[in-house]
Amino acid sequence: MDERGIREILDRVYKEGRKILYEYEAKEIARLIGIPTPKNYFIEDIDSLNIDNLDLKEPYVIKIVSPQIIHKSDVGGVVLNVSRENLKREILNMIENIKSKMPDAEIKGVLVEEMAEKGVETIVGLVKDPQFGPVVMFGLGGIFVEVYRDVSFRLAPLDIDEALSMIKEVKAYKILKGYRGIPPSDIEAIADVIVKVGEFGYKFQEVNELDINPLMAYPNGVNALDVRIILGD
Repeated sequence: MDERGIREILDRVYKEGRKILYEYEAKEIARLIGIPTPKNYFIEDIDSLNIDNLDLKEPYVIKIVSPQIIHKSDVGGVVLNVSRENLKREILNMIENIKSKMPDAEIKGVLVEEMAEKGVETIVGLVKDPQFGPVVMFGLGGIFVEVYRDVSFRLAPLDIDEALSMIKEVKAYKILKGYRGIPPSDIEAIADVIVKVGEFGYKFQEVNELDINPLMAYPNGVNALDVRIILGD
């Protein structure tokens, strides 16, 4: 874990008077923790975008970056399967649509990232409990986490054995082991992310919330497709 690099990002966010990190900042912290994320590029000035110099593999995912937009999909702030040829047009269309829906939203730029392969969607989260301190959560990811509530919890920090126990507690464990044509997921890699999130929350007590949803699990490795971090006072 690159604690110095993480501290620099958190200090900059506080200095700007923010508590919610932009997604590219949250993903940079994930990388500094040691958690894989899709390769991405933050574009602040759309007019100066040189597509030929964009070192990302097609297809792309584009996401709006705005302090007023937390749930990007709800306002059309996420576009999937974008080709290099259509990238700039799709970015401009997305910005225009968002401005029509949220004219007061301050648009900081756009995050362009490589589109990840499909896997098993899991979620790893962290919340700071006022009594117990940082608590780590694991469960089935995507939109289903709010439907099934199939999650487990542990106090941070925790070791790899505790993380593996968390994974085995959820009903979705049978899916992670391989189920009806779904190949087994890399459970050790998931457990490693859980441990690292717990260590991060324990060392940086100013973090109120962290959500990785989904943490896409594959037969070999994982990928944090969406990362959200909220700071406290």
